[in-house]
Amino acid sequence: MTDESIDDSAEFHPREQRTPDTFAPVAVALSGVTKSYGDQVVLDDFSLRVHEGEFFSILGPSGSGKTTLLRTIAGFVDPDRGSIELDGVDMVGVPPYRRDVNTVFQSYALFPHLDVWNNVAYGLRRKGLRGDALRRRVGEHLELVQLSGYARRRPNQLSGGQQQRVAVARALAARPRLLLLDEPLGALDAQLRGQMQVELMRIQREVGTTFLYITHDQEEALVLSHRLAVLGGGRLRQVGYPEDVYERPASRFVAEFLRSSATGAANILDTEVIGHDAAADVVELRVGAGGRLRAALPASTAARVGGSVALTVRPEKVHVYDVDGAVSPPAGWCVLPGTIVDIVYTGVSTQYLVQSPVAGSVTLVAFVQNTRRISDAGGPGQPVVLAWDPEHSVLLAEDDRDRSDAVVR
Repeated sequence: MTDESIDDSAEFHPREQRTPDTFAPVAVALSGVTKSYGDQVVLDDFSLRVHEGEFFSILGPSGSGKTTLLRTIAGFVDPDRGSIELDGVDMVGVPPYRRDVNTVFQSYALFPHLDVWNNVAYGLRRKGLRGDALRRRVGEHLELVQLSGYARRRPNQLSGGQQQRVAVARALAARPRLLLLDEPLGALDAQLRGQMQVELMRIQREVGTTFLYITHDQEEALVLSHRLAVLGGGRLRQVGYPEDVYERPASRFVAEFLRSSATGAANILDTEVIGHDAAADVVELRVGAGGRLRAALPASTAARVGGSVALTVRPEKVHVYDVDGAVSPPAGWCVLPGTIVDIVYTGVSTQYLVQSPVAGSVTLVAFVQNTRRISDAGGPGQPVVLAWDPEHSVLLAEDDRDRSDAVVR
């Protein structure tokens, strides 16, 4: 799949106002950004647009180029080639202090010898703000992060979440056009991280500043973002609204990386195209030793009979039926027989691991809400039927720069 084939045309606007006349102007535009260290290409012809007022996340595994990307935008690193425009002006070669950008780091980077008030005021003093204007600006931003009563405390007297809020207040007090956040919640425990996610969303809504958020945590990106981009091997793999990227991953890489947060699993099956119902835009597939599946075919693609293509279906979309039960899958659904190999109880839900003789050695995962007692869920060795609506079958592109031979644009 070429970078040009990735759809970055989905302009940012609020979910409730997704109409063409609500498109926001572009705040950051990267075009053909490439960066190498020796023979290692860290960013590979990377292009992206982020819009004003957007909470945008860059999501990817360790080593994917996320931090290098952030550092090139901030001005700490110059790309080998390409352009980085902020409000339409190319910033390549412009030093960090001349860019209207601030950064919040995972380490907080607070001055330990200064109290909260003076940590927030530090950058403002360097910009020449004094007197009542300084006091008013610091007070406003401490109120914004709900730390007005902590102004005279030192960083070592604060919790991790409070320190992070001080770092956010300090960065926003300078009123940057763009705020970069480099995995800012990575050092917090799970409960505090969830609380800070809510705080960051509230703060971003209140100030309206463009946030560009770097993370490897998919749940964090899905929760926080207006839009997100998946980065892998220094290349843009997919960009879009969170629900679109999660529900319809563009490639095997994205499907495997954006695993179900509840199950940690991604169901991916290698199939062969055996038919195409053009009238219904449905492709017929064969998997393993005779299993038959169906998938909705996007209008922009065409099927080639005899070609191979990977199919993914999210675990929460898969239903588990008893073989001898009174309820059967609806007509037209994808159906695979299988045997339970393990059951994992997760509290509000149950995770079924099922092997299907027609799907080879692949273990499929179904994520089922606990609407019955776990003792009634069966056990390893029990035969079951897995089924899902073909609308939830997603065809995947290959991970290299070419499309699969089964699905051609």
